[in-house]
Amino acid sequence: MTDLTTLLEVGGPVAALGGGAAYARAKHPGVYWSTVGLPISTARLLSSYGSVMEACGLTVAPSRLRMLAVKATTRREVRPVPPRRGIIRPTSTGLRLRLRLAPGQEPADVAASAERLRHAWGVHAVYVSTVKPGVVELRLVGFDVLHRVRMPRKIDIGLLSVPVALREDATPFVRDYRTVPHQLTLGATLSGKSMYLRHLIAGLASQPVALVGIDCKRGVELAPFAPRLSALATDPEQAAELLPVLVKEMEDRYDLIKARQGIAPDTPAEEITSDVWGLPESERPVPLVLFVDEVAELFLVATRKDEERRDEMVTQLIRLAQLGRAAGIYLEVCGQRFGAELGKGATMLRAQLTGRVCHRVNDEASAKMALGDIAPEAVTAACAIAPERPGLAVAGDTSGGWSRIRTPYLSLGDAAETCRESAHLVPDLPALKPFRPDVPVRPVETPGPAVRPRPVTD
Repeated sequence: MTDLTTLLEVGGPVAALGGGAAYARAKHPGVYWSTVGLPISTARLLSSYGSVMEACGLTVAPSRLRMLAVKATTRREVRPVPPRRGIIRPTSTGLRLRLRLAPGQEPADVAASAERLRHAWGVHAVYVSTVKPGVVELRLVGFDVLHRVRMPRKIDIGLLSVPVALREDATPFVRDYRTVPHQLTLGATLSGKSMYLRHLIAGLASQPVALVGIDCKRGVELAPFAPRLSALATDPEQAAELLPVLVKEMEDRYDLIKARQGIAPDTPAEEITSDVWGLPESERPVPLVLFVDEVAELFLVATRKDEERRDEMVTQLIRLAQLGRAAGIYLEVCGQRFGAELGKGATMLRAQLTGRVCHRVNDEASAKMALGDIAPEAVTAACAIAPERPGLAVAGDTSGGWSRIRTPYLSLGDAAETCRESAHLVPDLPALKPFRPDVPVRPVETPGPAVRPRPVTD
């Protein structure tokens, strides 16, 4: 009876501890990783590093000098040598570890064994990146960071850089317009595309940048950000008037570059290799980012007259995509559907959009249009996005690299408030003043009736 009582007294706290760990793992994976997962995975890695590397085929025969030294000092068997391991650096989401490859090994050998390493060390995922020739970094992620997205607290960003999402390897996905000037963003209804757009506009609102929008859904997506927009077109007719003005603005900036650098006035813009960032800061035009929502609406036509207008708008968009970067003009083209069947110029426009972000789409053709020229496996990953995970997307560029990302939640009210607070940063661009959206004035809250203090009595 005494032994049973002791067992119950000991088993109760143990069961409570196990239940608490299971609850933390399901509801608060970050806390579980820091308290339980990190020590266990570190112990597994340290105790089984050599055997795991050998099982994965990542060991090499030791050097002849090492073999002679082992045979001279001990009688044990000379075992293959694993890659030299660096210091284990714990993070809030996993571990980081550097490996020095042995002669004859390459990073692809380690990347091919990432799934085996994940199971051997009990982590959610393992990612391999090259640090320098002969050195790779293993990033071990302890849990699914895309299930409940939390952005890192400290992110180094600069002008025209916005952290908009989190990658599956727990690093931030930063939209840098200086590096990737133009981008195509696709996503079906309720896929999280609008959330992605909110983060971009809210992040750029506090920077000295001109924001221009074309929203052919009568402005329902971009109108809440009107206080920070320099121009807004809400239908194809207004877009047909705005795009020539943007092309003229681009040409004026090229003339400014020519005048500053002594280039002949009749030199075609295509032959100018410099850009506005080479100008003195006092003469440099403000960068301009053009957001095009529902780009398919610009391609759809109903009459012969609409077809002529469509061809003009598409031509102007292609010109902005081809020549805009050097003039400090950047494009963010968004839509639910994008394919060659939209009409003439669709594939040519896509070819100028270096960055690609594909949320959940309704057909495989759209995913292929966005990612097919990057990597076939990226198309498969985009088509596998579940509807119950909005904000999840596949991001890549024309260099061939791609990764899964997910955008954290940002309410429309918070994004609109950010734009209202930064309305004073709207730059003065005279050419865009006719297209400046009307900003509704906030109603002044009238104070209620004055409340007179009541005398204190016994």
